[in-house]
Amino acid sequence: MRLENRFRADIIVERAVVVEVRSVDFVRPVHKAQTLTYLRLSGCAVGLLMNFNVVLLKDGLHRFIA
Repeated sequence: MRLENRFRADIIVERAVVVEVRSVDFVRPVHKAQTLTYLRLSGCAVGLLMNFNVVLLKDGLHRFIA
């Protein structure tokens, strides 16, 4: 399966973690779905969706496990 131009994860760490970076008012279901899709297509075990538009970073972290 060839996905060169369609698959653009923000960061992949050690071929194990997909990191999607956002700066939005609210994390919407489409953001979560995109992270899950990248997680599935990359074959990585863990996905992190990080929203930097929050007061505390811990409130902007969402973890996904494949």
